Amino acid sequence: MVLDILKENIVNILNVDPNEITEETTFIGDLCADSLDVYQIIVGVEEALNISLEGEDVEQISNVGEAVLLIEKVMENKQ
Repeated sequence: MVLDILKENIVNILNVDPNEITEETTFIGDLCADSLDVYQIIVGVEEALNISLEGEDVEQISNVGEAVLLIEKVMENKQ
């Protein structure tokens, strides 16, 4: 679920093929995203899941898998 929502936001922001996105996909290297792109992707996920991610945690994310883990962690703590 989290991966699907994240992929949807990546596709909407970066106009990439969703089949190219795996948990190992890096935002900057593989997807050619800049920090603003990553911010927009994260904001979309926050809105979709009604959560809030800490900026310093988001800055540590380098790939899709790390983003999924962070989002899942925040969702668990919210419950």
